[in-house]
Amino acid sequence: MPYFDAASAAPLHPVARQALLASLDEGWADPARLYREGRRARLLLDAAREAAADAVGCRPDELVFTPSGTRAVHAGVSGALAGRRRVGGGLVVSAVEHSSVLHAAEAHAAAGGTVTEVPVGRSGAVDADGFAAALGAGTALACLQSANHEVGTEQPVAEVAEACRAAGVPLLVDAAQSLGWGPVEGGWSLLAASAHKWGGPAGVGLLAVRKGVRFAPRGPADERESGRAPGFENLPAIVAAAASLRAVRAEAAAEGARLRALVDRIRAGVAELVPEVEVVGDPVRRLPHLVTFSCLYVDGETLLHELDREGFSVSSGSSCTSSTLTPSHVLRAMGVLSEGNVRVSLPAGTAAGDVDRFLDVLPGVVAGVRERLGAPVGRAAAPAAGAGPLVVDALGKRCPIPVIELAKVIGDVPPGGTVTVLADDAAARLDIPAWCEMRGQEYVGEEPSARGGTAYVVRRVA
Repeated sequence: MPYFDAASAAPLHPVARQALLASLDEGWADPARLYREGRRARLLLDAAREAAADAVGCRPDELVFTPSGTRAVHAGVSGALAGRRRVGGGLVVSAVEHSSVLHAAEAHAAAGGTVTEVPVGRSGAVDADGFAAALGAGTALACLQSANHEVGTEQPVAEVAEACRAAGVPLLVDAAQSLGWGPVEGGWSLLAASAHKWGGPAGVGLLAVRKGVRFAPRGPADERESGRAPGFENLPAIVAAAASLRAVRAEAAAEGARLRALVDRIRAGVAELVPEVEVVGDPVRRLPHLVTFSCLYVDGETLLHELDREGFSVSSGSSCTSSTLTPSHVLRAMGVLSEGNVRVSLPAGTAAGDVDRFLDVLPGVVAGVRERLGAPVGRAAAPAAGAGPLVVDALGKRCPIPVIELAKVIGDVPPGGTVTVLADDAAARLDIPAWCEMRGQEYVGEEPSARGGTAYVVRRVA
């Protein structure tokens, strides 16, 4: 069964498994003790730190291991903000950061700090000049991911880091998705990552803080990991994480080129084989193994279940596949279609035959879901004589029903006529404008509805 969700968690690398099993026998003792078993454990910990620091591109004494990538992000954000509290309480983040960064930002705002969110373009990347403009005299910290976890778009980290250096603001980079493929370029100040993203064991993160960066760990003091990650180190997992990071880096150039070719095949194949689809994210400046696309008139939850029945494990940012009833904040910030969203992220070793079979299966799966939902087929018909403005009541209906109902009736109004869609599903705010762009219609805007929800107005152009 092809596993196509490496962006969530990569399968355990063989080197990680070997290192984990070996260190269970050799690294169980307390590395802070001076007796023989403790010294052996300390050697393993030091070697793991050196290997990880070499991969990150920092000094070993600048890097600590944490219980997860999320803990690394939270510790990095809170420690850097506390260390620079005399400068001010400003935090600058991109609109597409991982939830761990956004949750840390929410906590900072709740404590009285200010948060500035930098928007992204339709490809998912920030504009470096726009990010620089958000840096002010009271900015204590800036955060920018190296590459997006949902659409794969790489961020201009080097340019933003230079702007932060000129403004005297430290930059924290969340490198969870990219570190296995190579070091993060540019003069970043702090960096966080998570081992299970590159094929290491879950439960190991890392945090690098450059020398000279003001940093004040929050919470009770602890003597381990420079006081930045309290608690007894999970040494076998740390050793396995460092060993697998070194191993995947050695394979990164060749495997990255091979997976990029397979992803290019998916990007081209989806656009050719599946009608009414939007492939999102930057087509060039992206991670080599990840592609995301959204299908009109498709229920994301059903689509993922049907692909699972066909033997493919993929993920989605559609609101229909989550309990929040809101689309992915990444897709929302990009302004792209969210319904029928599929993220394919190929693990190392993915066979070309599995990709070919995915492309064989996908069109039929999408067509089947659309048929069950009663989605329209083809372009709008000629309007009936004397047809006027229409109102579609989609209140209480979840994605993609509001868009399906809009598509069914757009042909019933003449060019220049309007259709008003009443909807209370948060996804409609994103998907109706995206539908207009894909179908060449004009999105007029939205206004409150007297019947509840929101009225979305669309003018027929073609």
